Amino acid sequence: MKSAVVLLPGLNRDRDMIAALTKVSGTPPVTVWQTDTEIPDVDLIVIPGGFSYGDYLRCGAIAARMPVMRAVAEKARQGVMVMGVCNGFQILLEAGLLPGALMRNTSLKFVCREVKLEVANTDTPFTRAYQPGQIIRCPVAHHDGNYFADAETLARIEGEGQVVFRYAEGTNPNGSINDIAGIVDSRGNVLGLMPHPENLIEAAHGGKDGRGIFECALGIAA
Repeated sequence: MKSAVVLLPGLNRDRDMIAALTKVSGTPPVTVWQTDTEIPDVDLIVIPGGFSYGDYLRCGAIAARMPVMRAVAEKARQGVMVMGVCNGFQILLEAGLLPGALMRNTSLKFVCREVKLEVANTDTPFTRAYQPGQIIRCPVAHHDGNYFADAETLARIEGEGQVVFRYAEGTNPNGSINDIAGIVDSRGNVLGLMPHPENLIEAAHGGKDGRGIFECALGIAA
């Protein structure tokens, strides 16, 4: 299965993502640059984490307006799987591909540690390898991961099953409303999440809890 990784100035988790996609799929992803206006035919597009454009204005605000994001949006409309991790999640929100916003952590501090996630919805193309309510481990590393949505939007995404990951067992690191750690769009083919599943996909990482997300997204889950 083919994948692509979006590269933007300031992203620093692209190599981790490229390594994870290569290990899971057996094929290195193609890379697309900020000024690219077309993306090759792939099964999955990933926007990795980091600090695109130094997080100036707002996290992801400048990146969301780059030409490559118009190409990502078009692919998403065509039904291609799209995943944004950490800064990638922020970019997807700023680009309007997902609802809500990510604010400063309630601690006002950068958080880097492992958390526990509940798989809140297994009926998505990203989560079918997991069991309903399953608790998995995953690292986080962010300063602006506090997910927020107005009451109407929150009721809609909760009611329509768009919340796919929640921080579990009191490990919410940022104050996100309803412990939300990851959501999908209304069609289910665009996923944004703050934790970094690419850093827990093999024994060398200390576990494989994040691997199922990539296996599902690439269509190779058992």
